[in-house]
Amino acid sequence: MPLQATSGAASYDAFGGGVPVVPQYIEEVFSCFLFTGTGSAQTITNNIDLSTNGGLVWIKPRIADTSNTLYDTARGINKQLSSESDGAESTTTGTLTAFNTNGFSIGTSENASTNGSNNASWTFRKQPKFFDVVTWTGSGANRTIAHNLGSVPACIIVKRRNTFINWQVYHRSLANTEYLVLNDTAAKATGTTRWNSTTPTSTVFSLGTDSSVNASGDTYVAYLFAHDAGGFGLTGTDNVISCGSFTTDASGNATVSLGYEPQWTLQKRTDAAGNWFISDVMRGMTVSAAANLLRPNLSDAESTGGTITPTATGFTVSGYGNGLSIIYIAIRRGPMKVPTVGTSVFAPIARTGTGATAIVTTGFAPDLVTIQGRGGDAAFWFDRLRGFTKRLRSDGTSAETSPTDEMLSMNNTNFVLGTDTSGSVNYSTLTYANWAFRRAPSFFDEVCWIGDGINGRSITHNLNVEPELIIAKQRSVSGDWIVYAKNNGVAQNAQAILNGNKSFGWYGGIFPSPYASSTTFQVASNSVINGSGTTYVAYLFATCAGVSKVGTYTGNGSSQTINCGFTGGARFVLIKRTDSTGDWMVSDSARGIVSGNDPYLELNNTNSEVTGEDWLDTDSTGFVVNEVSGSNANTSSATYIFLAIA
Repeated sequence: MPLQATSGAASYDAFGGGVPVVPQYIEEVFSCFLFTGTGSAQTITNNIDLSTNGGLVWIKPRIADTSNTLYDTARGINKQLSSESDGAESTTTGTLTAFNTNGFSIGTSENASTNGSNNASWTFRKQPKFFDVVTWTGSGANRTIAHNLGSVPACIIVKRRNTFINWQVYHRSLANTEYLVLNDTAAKATGTTRWNSTTPTSTVFSLGTDSSVNASGDTYVAYLFAHDAGGFGLTGTDNVISCGSFTTDASGNATVSLGYEPQWTLQKRTDAAGNWFISDVMRGMTVSAAANLLRPNLSDAESTGGTITPTATGFTVSGYGNGLSIIYIAIRRGPMKVPTVGTSVFAPIARTGTGATAIVTTGFAPDLVTIQGRGGDAAFWFDRLRGFTKRLRSDGTSAETSPTDEMLSMNNTNFVLGTDTSGSVNYSTLTYANWAFRRAPSFFDEVCWIGDGINGRSITHNLNVEPELIIAKQRSVSGDWIVYAKNNGVAQNAQAILNGNKSFGWYGGIFPSPYASSTTFQVASNSVINGSGTTYVAYLFATCAGVSKVGTYTGNGSSQTINCGFTGGARFVLIKRTDSTGDWMVSDSARGIVSGNDPYLELNNTNSEVTGEDWLDTDSTGFVVNEVSGSNANTSSATYIFLAIA
């Protein structure tokens, strides 16, 4: 008989004769999606198939006095529970009206439908080794409940549906005689009749006789979460969800290792009273500021709390208080799947400023947005990990700043610009080039760190392949932008600066040998890359088949085709001469990569867009570069690096 993959290990050939195991990715089973109420019914498209697979939708308006509402496919549409209440399930027409193959629909009775309401939604799809939903009718006697989690449940959240009673929470970091209450701030308590003093197994969990979980004739629902169970990624061994605990030190800090970068956490203090709270990267879980928190046990508005900083391998917390014991659920950041089309991870946009709040559509959740004025201005860099509002400029050495009227937010399918009184990104009637990038394996990643002054320090990243182009910048102090290119046509250890036109050369061994790998890159003790106490950011790019190409070429003095392995040509081209001076030139399809003149901007200065040169042409495999006196992008025997995106 065909063999099936077990213990989280996927086998594509099922050991030679079975049914292949289809890889699973976090972006297929979990979504944090922000949306605005319209006053009318609407459909939320988050690409999670709830209709086929089942799951849970949790919605919380980010304003005060509005409930956390939970809907699941086991109970059905319009059946609502509120996590801050001990109340029974209600059935109200027009709340959650459909579980779809690509998201869900809400009617006008859902709190989130209020016109202008800013809302967060978290969708959990049923999937072995991630999440399951189970319902039952109580028996009043000790018993077990079967589940399909495919691993030992690490957290179980239970609610009696038909009458008033508190939510009950089991967590693997507590004893099997202990519990927490989701709709309350209370510390952990002992109750041997909740879980029958029995630890769950990979097939069942146990219930005692307590009425909160198993009163005779009453109805219940449970949400089950896995812990480090594998089951995801190409090999089926990657973890996407962890349930653990930590204790803060004397300064109120802690470091949590997950083995991946999280996008969502649920946390609760267990040794004393304290709120439950949810943080996520869509609402501002960054490296720079206190996280924006929503509280399952309250209907209050979103507010800031302690700092929750995602790292490439977990998260750190600070400002929590001394010696606190805290449990958590953490979910891995996506996407995990290597992109196959450039439009899923990159968007070039040419637009005219409005001087008013503007929503700029990208079609995906942008992680980095670079904006440059076509009439002459710096290229301004904004990204999700540093915090939406924080700005760097690539024409100089200045430290990070935080204008309040430029980048207002980065959402699931767009970014939002403010009134921009300075004229940098959205001033009325001025024209701009916008380049939006999404982090994805083999394409683009971003890492932030605090320098420690140690030479040869390894910085962990999640690009999953060796980075071929690294652009790094000090954030907290002024300093050059430093660029590493694996193949630069000069020397392996040659580096350059983005804020100037110098050739690639030796800049103090900023990226020392062994340079980079599929998991780390090295930095020296030099203050521009790893000075003690200084904050840094690095943007990492690689060649992704059919999506991006990082490469080099030698000029021939006339015209040549640069084959990037694309099928529809390049939509973005960045070129820099490496053996001599040369600007960092950028063209894109939104402004025009055509057979005639092609406008280009220069990331290293504030010059107006150059429009009178036919320096670049289209080719289905990549692009064609021509030698013209202005750009000098194909000078005979000169060497160049490039980043092209399909």
